[in-house]
Amino acid sequence: MKENNECCSASRGRISVPKPEKAEFPDSAKAVGGLHKERLIVVHGGEFEMGTDAPDGFPSDGEGPVRKVTVRSFRISPYAVTNAEFGAFVRETGYVTEAERFGWSYVFHLLVSPSTLQKVKNVPRQVPWWLVVEGAYWAKPEGPDSTIDERLDHPVVHISWNDANAYCEWSGTRLPTEAEWEYAARGGLAGKTYPWGDLLKPDGKHMCNIWQGKFPDKNNASDGYVGTAPVNAYEPNGYGLYNMSGNVWEWCADWFSPLYHQTTSTMNPYYNKPTGKRSMRGGSYLCHRSYCNRYRIAARSGNTPDSSTGNAGFRVVADME
Repeated sequence: MKENNECCSASRGRISVPKPEKAEFPDSAKAVGGLHKERLIVVHGGEFEMGTDAPDGFPSDGEGPVRKVTVRSFRISPYAVTNAEFGAFVRETGYVTEAERFGWSYVFHLLVSPSTLQKVKNVPRQVPWWLVVEGAYWAKPEGPDSTIDERLDHPVVHISWNDANAYCEWSGTRLPTEAEWEYAARGGLAGKTYPWGDLLKPDGKHMCNIWQGKFPDKNNASDGYVGTAPVNAYEPNGYGLYNMSGNVWEWCADWFSPLYHQTTSTMNPYYNKPTGKRSMRGGSYLCHRSYCNRYRIAARSGNTPDSSTGNAGFRVVADME
């Protein structure tokens, strides 16, 4: 396995382009509330063993050492935010995502059409499977000739951390901390590799949307999907949460640091020192054991808050009232 944080994500910093002005939306459109809150699942707080020291992990990512951590009770969405939900936000506020303002986003090379591929002018040398596709954004995820009309129940992608945070402001929610995310992903199971246990495919059954085949050129899609899957695909974990492994990377509130477990508190930990990258959890449809293997519960990654890719989304949480 290669310790490459960009196998499943790519940083906007790889491409030298001027940063556009920050998008704003009217104060009257903020904090409407209720969009998610009535269906958020209550997760009762408690103590759990966070992180991993397993040999298939990535110590350089700061996945360990394992330690006992306590989180307070909170509420979390059973699904990642969908295209339909993000569309409602855009219609209500007029918000323009960073991918739209930059004019491009990263799309995985096997997902673009032949005509779009011919127009690609820029490919990061270190991660050539990511294409800089002009006109790719949440509503046209593979470029100008693509659509989400048949994917309204799929997770919204090409969402930067800043975009996700803006959505949270509008919906009266917030992004989960890494500790909250991992506690929820475990679904009440202690020390397991995945939200359902230690076997990737119990009794040969696919439990998540990840890569099958030889990365990055051949995806057998034996789990049923080449790209994203509906947010309620596969079985939920013990807390009723779907796709906590695979499908899309999910942004978290923390800044990303390999020193996370060594420096944060054991009570409601949160890494608040700016590092240039925000944390991401859960892996995506591009993760493969031979290359990435970051669809494990304890796996971590990070990216710059303005970066967007075709496999990055988010889910929301809220404090207990």
